[in-house]
Amino acid sequence: MATIKYAAAALILAASAATLSPIDVRAANQPESTAPAPPPKHTLITLEKRAYAAWKSKDAKFWDTFLSDNFVGYGSSGKLDKASATKEYTAANCTIKSYALSEEHSTPLGNNAALLTYKGTVDGTCDGQKVPAESREASVYVRDGSEWKNIFHAESPIVDPKTMLTTPPAANQPPTHAPSPVAPDATTDAILAVEKNVWEAWKDHDAKRIAGLTASNISFINIFGTYLATKPDALRNWSGTGCDVKTVNVTDATATMLSPTAGILTFNATAYGTCYGQKVGPIHGTSIYVKDGNTWKWTFGINVPARP
Repeated sequence: MATIKYAAAALILAASAATLSPIDVRAANQPESTAPAPPPKHTLITLEKRAYAAWKSKDAKFWDTFLSDNFVGYGSSGKLDKASATKEYTAANCTIKSYALSEEHSTPLGNNAALLTYKGTVDGTCDGQKVPAESREASVYVRDGSEWKNIFHAESPIVDPKTMLTTPPAANQPPTHAPSPVAPDATTDAILAVEKNVWEAWKDHDAKRIAGLTASNISFINIFGTYLATKPDALRNWSGTGCDVKTVNVTDATATMLSPTAGILTFNATAYGTCYGQKVGPIHGTSIYVKDGNTWKWTFGINVPARP
């Protein structure tokens, strides 16, 4: 389900200040012990390929049933909800010759939700500009009765982190409908507190602290489209010398619960410093959290460059 892709230079991780969106009652409130098993990887891949086909053909009706009513994500026009995502996926002046998915990985998020990450390859143009040929992408699917609906999507173009990108990305029309703010709550505050600690630990290159804040199995897609598939990979990257950041700031966050034990946190973030010699720019970030006992643990994240 490719949105129009854009590249920039900048960061590795991200965090939040918060609100909680409405949840899908059937998915979020159904006890994990009574819910059917999550979908197998091939089912998620099939759903994702259908979304690509609908994006290519500008099939507006497809998104009405494919996207969850609580959909959240990021595209070329910034943060998206279901209405603005449908507009972006269908109204753009895109000509897509071909697309392919590869290197797919699926991760259950309890029994009511699942994460799919992969490399997307596209040959096409949007608004007269060639879209990035390769991106790392992430989608989350949530149970809605007997169906699986897409509740999150974002992608980060694959670029050389040591090469400054100066060409502006292809752009869509700004969305006409923006997501409505929601009041903060205790769950969001608890997840946000962990997210802030993760950011601070990343800034300080503190691998031991990050290890304690994250789940046993984690993965991450950074702003350069680099995929860190395992916890050791992520800890080495985040505690390394690639970034020199003095302070971090996070704002405009929203939590969307997938179940009582899993949730998505979306946010804007800035980091004051450099990564791989480049000045860090503004970030649209997403983190997924799972509950370990009474503690929220970071398990996945994807960052995309925010448009100027």
